[in-house]
Amino acid sequence: MPISAKLRGDVEEYRKLLDQLLEAEIALKGQRESVAALRRQLPMGPAVGTDYVFQEGPADIQDESPSHFKDVRLSELFAPGKDRLIVDHMMWAANAKSACPMCTMWADGYNAIAPHVSQKANFVLVAKVEIGKLRDWARQRGWDKIRLLSSGRCTFNADFQVEDDTQQHPGVSVFSREPDGKIHHFYTTEASLHPGADGNPNHRGIDLFTPVWNLFDLLPEGRENWSPKLSY
Repeated sequence: MPISAKLRGDVEEYRKLLDQLLEAEIALKGQRESVAALRRQLPMGPAVGTDYVFQEGPADIQDESPSHFKDVRLSELFAPGKDRLIVDHMMWAANAKSACPMCTMWADGYNAIAPHVSQKANFVLVAKVEIGKLRDWARQRGWDKIRLLSSGRCTFNADFQVEDDTQQHPGVSVFSREPDGKIHHFYTTEASLHPGADGNPNHRGIDLFTPVWNLFDLLPEGRENWSPKLSY
């Protein structure tokens, strides 16, 4: 068989498979849009009964002046004219030695897009760990654009089911300030929506919120079993 004919056959087979892939990608886009529409149809949950108190440091991540640290309530996380609040639940227990590598990777990305997100909604990162330890880690990672809060002195994590017997779980929650001024819980999605094929939890429930795994999905071998680390 001439080489040119063989290459043409390969190209035709590639095009056939590529067309099948394109149809699946279009269907996936439609499914994502359908899921987003279903989410928007959710009614507001009940009003949040507790105005939780978090600990926060100054916006300048390098500023560690004790006088600049303060308590901040859930109701105070809503800026004027912004009635939606997105909360990143970071998996970092009060007694844990170091941050979760996976949550750290998510936050690395959030730091870059936080200025964009803040144009439409309030955005904060909440962890159980003490605020000084959280900020120290933030300085090492260069998180200078994320609003960092510690929930170490309140029941926020447990009440919204991202804490179980002091074990922390990653997730993302959305709250809404309604016209009457009351704050309602709208939605929470967890990282582990269901067990993986091996019976262990997987974290694909919120993997859309980082480009890393999604970029790996473009590779011939896919994402495989890759997981992030705190350093490489």
